[in-house]
Amino acid sequence: MIKAKRKPLTELKQSIQVYNKVLIVGCGGCVSVCLAGGQKEVNILKAELDAELKLDGQSKTVDGHTLERQCNVRFLDELADTVGSYDCILSMACGAGVQYLAERFPETPVFPAVNTIAIGVDLDVGLYQEKCRACGECVLAYTAGICPVTGCAKSLFNGPCGGTNQGECELGNSIPCAWYEIYNRLEKQGRLDNILNIRPPMQWQNQVRRTFVQDAYAHRYEPA
Repeated sequence: MIKAKRKPLTELKQSIQVYNKVLIVGCGGCVSVCLAGGQKEVNILKAELDAELKLDGQSKTVDGHTLERQCNVRFLDELADTVGSYDCILSMACGAGVQYLAERFPETPVFPAVNTIAIGVDLDVGLYQEKCRACGECVLAYTAGICPVTGCAKSLFNGPCGGTNQGECELGNSIPCAWYEIYNRLEKQGRLDNILNIRPPMQWQNQVRRTFVQDAYAHRYEPA
């Protein structure tokens, strides 16, 4: 599922600086599940903006509304009668939802209120890990269900490289070697010949798999 994290309040204030009537639109989909943009988060952002604007001596109207989905046009129609009374929209959906909302209401500026981080899994409340980079050419069938793009620090589509050392990456002891894990799992499944199945090269950014925590839940994972 898509994981997201709210943008800093200072950035959001800058986005709406020249507008007087602001509508925060939440999404009941992925961003709600990862505690970044559901109804609760819409209410929190509205309260924080109201407090900040009051301190700054600014008079703005900030309202909130949460749709069931922002990535489905059927649910966007729910806003058709209200969007015209606002100067801009702060969308708490993923990047796809922001774009779809902007496409549906092209005369109203739509600003993202969250950063879309990854496609990942839930490790705990407010704690997530990236598992998929949506590369568009999934090779999990050949790699025993372990993604080499997000799992390998070098995002190698074909591996392993020469820097694996007893199951760890040469870039750091805390980084596991994905291709070491792929080899072991393929061996257990009797499918080691798959590791010789070379895939055509693709262009990848050198990114490691990321684990991130929603700020409101950071205290749960602080070292004792």
